[in-house]
This record gives sequence, structure tokens and C-alpha cells, in this order.
Amino acid sequence: MAPSAVYDSSGVAAVHFRVLGPLEVDGERGPVCVAPGRQEVVLGALVLQMNRVVETVQLVDVIWAGDPPKTARTQVQICVSRIRKALSDGGVDATIETRARGYVLKVPEDATDVGTFRRLVARAHALAREGLTASAVDAFRTATGLWRGRCLAGAPREALAGMVAQLDESRLEAVESCIRLELELGRHERLIGELQELVVNHPLRERLRGHLMMALYRAGRQAEALDVYHQGRMILTEELGLDPGQELRDLAQAILTGRADQAVEELAGLHPPLPHPLAPSSLPEAARTSAAASEVTVTPRQLPPEVGDFVADETLVEAVCDAVCARKDGERLNVAVLLGQPGVGKSTLARHVAHRVAAEWFPDGQLYCDLRGMSGQPVSPSEALGRFLRALGIPGQVIPDALDERAEMYRSLLAERRILVLLDDVVSESQVLPLLPGSGSSGVLVTSRGQLTALPGRCRFDIRPMGTNQAVQFLGRIIGEHRLESEREAAGALIRLVGGLPLALRIIGARLAARPHWSLTSMLYRLENEQGRLDELAYGELSIRASLTLSYDYLDAADRRLLCLISLTEGAEIPSWLGAALVDDRRPHPADLLEPLIDMRLLDITSTQGGEFRCGLSHIVRTFAHERLPSEISEAERAGAVRRMVGGWLALAERAHKEIYGGTYTLVTGRAERWHPPEDHVRRCLRDPLGWLESEQINLLNAVELAARSGLDELCWELATTLVTLFEARGYSDLWDRTHHIALGAVQEAGNERGQAAVLASLGTLHLHRGGHEAAGPYLSTALEIFQRLGELTGQALCLRDLARIEQHYGNDDRSLALYEGAERTFVRAGDVIGRAYVLGEMCYITMRRADFTRTRSYLDEALGICRSAGFDRGQALVLRRLGQMLMYQGQYEEAERTLLEVLDMVEASGDLIGEGYVLHDLGRVSARLHRVEQALQYYSQSAKVRERLLDHSGAAAVRADIVAVLGPPIMSGG
Repeated sequence: MAPSAVYDSSGVAAVHFRVLGPLEVDGERGPVCVAPGRQEVVLGALVLQMNRVVETVQLVDVIWAGDPPKTARTQVQICVSRIRKALSDGGVDATIETRARGYVLKVPEDATDVGTFRRLVARAHALAREGLTASAVDAFRTATGLWRGRCLAGAPREALAGMVAQLDESRLEAVESCIRLELELGRHERLIGELQELVVNHPLRERLRGHLMMALYRAGRQAEALDVYHQGRMILTEELGLDPGQELRDLAQAILTGRADQAVEELAGLHPPLPHPLAPSSLPEAARTSAAASEVTVTPRQLPPEVGDFVADETLVEAVCDAVCARKDGERLNVAVLLGQPGVGKSTLARHVAHRVAAEWFPDGQLYCDLRGMSGQPVSPSEALGRFLRALGIPGQVIPDALDERAEMYRSLLAERRILVLLDDVVSESQVLPLLPGSGSSGVLVTSRGQLTALPGRCRFDIRPMGTNQAVQFLGRIIGEHRLESEREAAGALIRLVGGLPLALRIIGARLAARPHWSLTSMLYRLENEQGRLDELAYGELSIRASLTLSYDYLDAADRRLLCLISLTEGAEIPSWLGAALVDDRRPHPADLLEPLIDMRLLDITSTQGGEFRCGLSHIVRTFAHERLPSEISEAERAGAVRRMVGGWLALAERAHKEIYGGTYTLVTGRAERWHPPEDHVRRCLRDPLGWLESEQINLLNAVELAARSGLDELCWELATTLVTLFEARGYSDLWDRTHHIALGAVQEAGNERGQAAVLASLGTLHLHRGGHEAAGPYLSTALEIFQRLGELTGQALCLRDLARIEQHYGNDDRSLALYEGAERTFVRAGDVIGRAYVLGEMCYITMRRADFTRTRSYLDEALGICRSAGFDRGQALVLRRLGQMLMYQGQYEEAERTLLEVLDMVEASGDLIGEGYVLHDLGRVSARLHRVEQALQYYSQSAKVRERLLDHSGAAAVRADIVAVLGPPIMSGG
């Protein structure tokens, strides 16, 4: 293929790739030479993605294949500069523009061989549908005539293999369609030479081989036609361990037995070359009925071959068998519908079930049709009924033209018979409804990527990818158990990498079986590079990319774009609002946007939460969608989608904090743009705000990292510091540390002072929770200085509060109390009542140790009133704990115990591990004062475990000191 860059005013290509020797470009002033090697690769990549940004990192990867030198970006810039000069000097009217992350070759979209090719192919298909076969052939031939050898021949093809694979496949599909039509026109003699060359070059394409067999047969060369079949069978057996498909086998059988031309054409999937002299519409009704009745004894056996290495859950197999088998009463239609994502093994399971039940339950025959629902050219119900009626013995001239009449004849023939109908790759109910029998004596097996909820009498089965044990067994059957024995770990990693998808495992197995010298580890290494993964998951006619492309192309443009944008997410589960954020859709029910992708099994529903469903995107589908992302979505649109997505996570996390604290208290906020999901959706999600934060932990952490990578420093630090609500309550100190160091790097690189201060202050608080009082000081002092310079009151108050805690730890009560008082005044100025309540609770600890219980009680009452008014349960627990401590100081141990037990119930219910560790320690001390030694040791032991889990080593040491105090000093033995 020669993907031209531009056309001149006369419409003649002014620049194109040569296919032999070094890559050349023709300009107005003659040939323009582009240096072989890197410049060819760069120009090839730009031409293949014309008018779309090709990122520099992508160019680096295709040139150096994952091992670039340090000067890679500079060398790419040099290549682009030299290409620009070459094009300009040659008079080529094309420009290469520099963008933020790459380059774009600007030319008119319709001025390319690629565009012309696709337009001509679409026109050819339209002409064929209208019955204008000769004109369709002319259009196909013009389209394929644009090719000048292999796509980008002469250039380093391996570097651009992923980019050109689709074009090569499109060309072959066009050639196959063209030859099919020419066979209809009776041009078999002139096609033989071309087909022989095509079959040699593409030995695994069964459709081309079938076309050659047909052409040879019609030319009177029956023996050669059969020899072509046997050669193909030998190649398939040796390379893949597979038999030819059913159509090819049936075609060979028909040629061998010398059946009529029409029967052979039917098996090959071809239309008769000329209208039959007796069209069915010309026959009287009685003749039709008579002709039909004379042939009803024909028993069709159309099932495709069973797969020898089949592996599946036997319980599922039995359930499908039960659903499809006809019952004795024969009243209910038995329809089993197998649904699932591309490559999950629906067709294989359906064939296995069909073969298992055929002999016993359906002795009158089995009908099969691949309806090609996802192919872009699905088989119509009328065409499928025509095939079935001929298979049931109805002469072609008797078959009616009208769909309704064909369906009536079909149902009449099946009414008293026990026949199994296998309908593969159904796209919709309308495609399959006319093909259903009229009674329950027959059974129907349907496979589809859609939902098909409107089929009568159907039992639905959602087919899932293989579990680890099944996948290992499956892989072992393909490559041999002995090869798995020494590489079980690599086998498990391969299975996880492809998500247990049977088609991917079959491809992996086929490649390993064909190359005994390859190890599973080497195959794993090949698949670990995500950018080349889909290229590796292809072998012969088997291709993950091709399988997914069928579903992808069936989607509307908006749904395709949404799927590509979803690939930007990195969590295992996708909440239903996220799709709306990615495309900035404000509809009240954002989950509706995901329904088309769910219907096509490109997204799977994984769970429900708060009345909302959640979806999963498999590794394979994510890789496929991410590969399409640059061609579907501009860089600016991608950046906006990421910004809205992270803004949505921030809006929800901030709302969860408000629900817990009664407002945005104790939070330093910035200027990051929020994206707000619909209010009804938010309320449902946040019925349990802390539980929501916990359940979305992975997605929230990924959002922090994504914001940092995308240069969204404001969103990054705000989300990280807001998540302290979760980290503090659940004691996730490692996540606290990880997110804040990511955010700190982002704000430092951006020179964001407010963000730096907020992150440093929060890291100081983290060190205090870990007992690192000395380490916390520098963080808090630096943050306080910045906050004071910026006039940020809440940030100042938080720093003063934590600096007071440090002084208190070292016994400097006067200094601590002064800092607390300063923090309280600043919280008042900031309007942060919860921050003030927290400080009051800390101040009372100093006053109670000084036996100033009147002042202590005043602080506690005020703080408790604030927390109850705001609905801040965790704050109430903190204040009540201080009350329990005060009672303990006053010697009212039993009252203190009752209060602290109430607090323990509160912190356990909310999952506040930090509070739990402290309260258990307090209860141990109360029990010790009451001389309940065993109970005290139990509380101490539980507290030490919690604090060790939270990495609070100094707190755990304090607990162990109290344990020693209870037990007394150890008794030393004499020496």
C-alpha cells in the first residue's frame, strides 16, 4: 500500500511512498529522497496517522524498540527537521507541525490513498448490496489497485508493524470480497492464477483457499481443487494443530462427490452466478408445498467440528445442555443464549454442547449458521433461512422470496422434528427471531456479544474467562503438560496477563507449540510490553486485535471515543459516573453512557455499591482501547478528560470529608477545578462516606498518581491531603506517606507554594501519628512559614496545633499551651469550628494533668457541643476519651471505664484504628488501677498490636512499659 501524503490540484498523487529500495517521496520537482532508517520510520509513522498527533515517546519506541539512547528525543527532532527540509525542497505541499508532546503531518483527509481505498471499498459493498455486482467488482479492483506491493515495503517494516497490520488486513478482506463477486459473475478462469499466488502468500486464510477450490472446480480441474484442500489441511495441522473449518471441509466433500454447482456454491457461501430459470415466486403455492413435502426426510448435519482440547466448567456445560434439550411435553421453546466478551470461548462452548446432545436429543439433524453479527456484513435472516431450507431438502426454486414466507416454511418443517439449531455470533433479536422453531421439540443455541434479553424461552449464560486451574489445563493440552511443569509460575503470570481469555491463551499456546525452543518465560517477556502486546497475540487467522475490532467497529463513534477515554483509567473497577466525567456529560443518570459498552461486553459489571453498578475493563480490552486512543482523541481532549476525571474524584472525596466532619473543616483547599457528579448519585454513593473512601481506595490512589504524571499539581495535592480523612481513620500510614511524596514532587516541580505547605504540614502530622515527634518539627515549621506568608489561616492553625503536640510530648506544657491557644484563635478566625474543638480537647489534657478540672470540664463541654452540633462522630469520640481520662485522674475509675468502653464501641464501629489503639491503652490503665491484672494485660496486648500495625513504635513501647509495670520487674536467677 502506498499511503500518499497529498494530491495536487489535478487529483494526481503528488507524493507517495515507493515500495522498492529506500523510501522515496515524489514532489513537484521530482523524487524527494528520504534517508533510510530512522527518517523512513518517522515519516511512515506520521503518514499512517495523518492529521493526528504522533507522540514523541511513540516515535522513540518504534525506532528503538524499548531501548532508546539518552539522546533519543533529540535524534527524533533532528529526523523531523530533515524530513521537513526534504519535503519543502521537493515542492511537497505538506507540513509537519510541532505539538506539545509530538508532531502532526497536516494534509487533507480525503487526499490520501488510504482515504480513497476506504471510500471505494464502502462503495463496492453498497453496490453489491444493490445487486450491481459488476460495478462493485470495478470499485473493489480500483481500491486494491492503489496498493503497490506490501504496505511500507522498503521501510523498516518491523518498527511500524502494529500500525500497518490493520491496512494489510483491510486489503485482504477487500480482495476476498472482490473475488467472491467475480466468481458469481463466472470469471473463474481468469481468477485461478491470482488466487494461486494469494493462497501461497496467505496459506492460513481459508476463504481464499475456498475461492481457489471453487475456481478450479468450475474450470473442470476437480483433482487440483481437492489437492488445494489437502495442502491447506496439512498446513493447518502442522502449524496450529487444527482441522480446516466446516465450510471448507463441506466444499471439498461436495467437489469429491460431484454435487451440483448450486450445492457447492451454497457450501462456499456464494450466491448463484445466474438467476434460476424457475424463481420461487413463479411457482404456484401447491407446487411449493409439494416440492417441500417431498424432501422433508433430509437430515442435515451442519455442526462445525468439536474442539479437541476443550476445557470448561462441567457444571456450566451441564446447565447449558439442560437448557437447550427439548422437554417431553414439547410445549416450551428451548433457547440457550451464551453471552460474553470477544474471545471468551462462547462459540467453542456452544459447539461442545451441540455435539454432546446431538445424537440423543436431536436425532433429526443439526443446523448451523455463523450470522457474522460483528463483521459489518451480518447474514440476514432471509439468507440464513434460505440456507436452512435447502439443507432441509427444499429445492432452491421452491424457496419463497419473502422473509415471512420462508420463516413459515421453516417452522412447518421443524414442527414435528427434533432438530438442534446453532446460531453463532448473533447481533440482535431481529436477526435471530425469524430463525427460531415454532415448537419446543427442537432446541436452539445462540452465541452473542450483545444482551438479547427479548428472546422468548431463553436461558442466559454469561461466559466468563477461565479461572487459573482451567487455564493451566487448557494451556497444557495445547503445548504439553511437560512444558508447564518447570514453568508453573510463568504460566500463571501469562494467564493473569491476558485475564484468562481463552482466545489469547489459544494464540499463546499455538505460538509456543509451533516453537518448541521458546520457553513460557520468553513468551511472558514478549507480552509484558503493553504497546506490542496485541501484535504478539496474533497467529495465523487468530488475532485478539481482529476479534476486538469487530466489536469496536460496531459501536457508534461516541461510544468508541468513550471506550478509548476509559483506557486512561487505571483502577480495577470503574464507577458508573466516571464515563460522564470523561466526556463532560451532565445527564442525571451517567451510567446510561456505559450501557452500549456493557451490551457489547467490552465492559463487565463487577459489583454494585450504593445502588450504583461498577464496571471492569480487562487488560486486553484496555490495551486495545489505549492503542486506538491517539487516533480517536486529540491530546487536548485527553488532557481535559483526565482533568475532569481527577476533579470528579476530588469532588467526591471532599464531599465525603464534609459528611464526616460536618463541613470542610481542618482542610486546606486550593484552586483545583472540581467535576461534580449528579447530586442524587452522590447521595447514594456517600451514605457511608468513610466506607466509600475505603472501597474506592485504589481508584483514589491511582487518581493522585495520574494527576502527578499529567502535570495537574493543584488537583494532585488537594486530593492527596483530602484523603487523610481515610488514612487517619484507618491508620493507613504507608498510603499517607506514598501519596504525599508523590504530591510533594508534583508541587515542587510546578513551584506551587500553597500546595507545598499543605503537603509538608500533612507529612508533619503523619510523623506525629507514627511517634516521630523530632522528624515532624522541620516539616511543620517550613509549612507554617509558607502559610504565614500566604495568609492561609487554616494551614497556620493546623501547624500550630501539631507544633503544640510536639512541645507537649517533650513535657513543655507552658509552651504547648501557648501554641494551642494560638491555634485556637487562628481556627476561630478561619471559621473552622471542628479544628477549634480538636484543640480544646488537646488543651484539656494539659489542664487535667495540672488538676485544673474546672477548666478541663469547660473545655470538654464546649468541644463536645461543637462536635455534636456538626455531627462529627469521630470528634465526639476524641472528646469523650478525654473525659474518661479526666475521670481517671480524679480517681473515678469505674465511671472512667464506662465512658471509655462507650468510646471503644464508637471507634470500632467507625473503623478508627488510631483511636482504638489509644482507647485500649486507656482501658488497660483503668483496669490496672482497679487491680484487674488479667483484664489490663488483655487491653494492653490488643493496644500494642494495633499500634504496631500502624507503625506507631513509640506508642507500642509505652504500652509495653505499662505491661512491665503491671507484671513487676523480672525475677533474675542466680549465677
